Amino acid sequence: MTSTAQPVSDTDLDAVFAPIYADIAVGAVEREVDRRLAHDEVRRLRAARFGALRVPVEYGGYGASVRQLFRQLIELAAAESNLPQALRVHFVFVEDQLLAEAGPAREQWLRKISEGTLVGNAITEPGVGAVGRYQTRLTQAEDGWVLDGTKYYSTGSLYADHILVAADRDGERVSVLVDADAEGVRQHDDWDGFGQRLTASGTTEFTGVAVPQDRILGPGYGDAGATYSTSYLQLFQLAVLAGIAQRAERDTREWVAARRRGYTHSAADLPRHDPLVQQVIGRLSAASFGARASVLAVADVLDEVLAAGATEEQGLIEAELAAAQAQLGVIDTVLAATTQLFEVGGASITSEGLRLDRHWRNARTISVHNPAIQKARAIGDHLLNGTQLPFAWSAGERKPADEAR
Repeated sequence: MTSTAQPVSDTDLDAVFAPIYADIAVGAVEREVDRRLAHDEVRRLRAARFGALRVPVEYGGYGASVRQLFRQLIELAAAESNLPQALRVHFVFVEDQLLAEAGPAREQWLRKISEGTLVGNAITEPGVGAVGRYQTRLTQAEDGWVLDGTKYYSTGSLYADHILVAADRDGERVSVLVDADAEGVRQHDDWDGFGQRLTASGTTEFTGVAVPQDRILGPGYGDAGATYSTSYLQLFQLAVLAGIAQRAERDTREWVAARRRGYTHSAADLPRHDPLVQQVIGRLSAASFGARASVLAVADVLDEVLAAGATEEQGLIEAELAAAQAQLGVIDTVLAATTQLFEVGGASITSEGLRLDRHWRNARTISVHNPAIQKARAIGDHLLNGTQLPFAWSAGERKPADEAR
């Protein structure tokens, strides 16, 4: 169980990270144009112990609450929307360590994370995807275990020290933690989506990779029962959307404020004085505010669930429902805003130099990772018929909630 104490304030965290976000934001368009992975930017976040935001102070972290974490993730997403998505499995790994039984292994991982260790993932497989049909195998060898297989959507793994892999072991799903630089691991930056291009979400191949017994963490993706992790993972995507909305509003407002030419039939000589343009900026601001508020509201629910040990089923259901409901609202709001921003100007606002289209492309890409039409149906079925919400996975060694009660 994690402590409910908050050893660090938002002001303290902002003092550490706001200057880093500002520097990261400066190169966002250039990275987008060049498709340059954000390795330098991740190194700065490592050095500042961003990955240890939730790690208790006694182990070298900041001891931040879930709300504080997601507040920082929104700001990071506003600077570079790819990075919170790349780090989301890392923070689930951290959370599972916080929820694990006290002992040397837990303490070791928490201290390593405070020193800058990052964890990526390799779960989904090309052409398969569905839980229980993994072709990636963990097999017994003379001196341990061996991992073989190919994964896609390996988000964040090219930035990480370790990769959390979902595998099949004699018909059993397991999670395996592999060193990213281990012999037999080969990574590719071949993600071909039109948005979120710098999340390092490409293919990872595992060929005869040696896996020690202590790197087999327990049940993998799709383990039965309610879990905090699906709402937690979903909230990362919503934080990305909130950050995109925040950056889109800021970029558009700054462009309008500097512009000296309007339409011949505009209501004002300068675009910033045009009431129709002002209306668009107002709506973009409202979209940013609403998305941010939704993310932080779900974070508050997760704070309570995790502080109680993430074993009480009703709390897990409430967190899952809140994240699902927020997803539907945030997606619609941010997609509309990142389309509407182009109404403030003529053809000039579509300039490749501005790359304002990246906001819509990134928002559209992150929003389909968990299709909203499926989530809307699940919410309705749950509210009308009491059907269980679609929980998914946990990467730790804890028992499912239905066994822990």
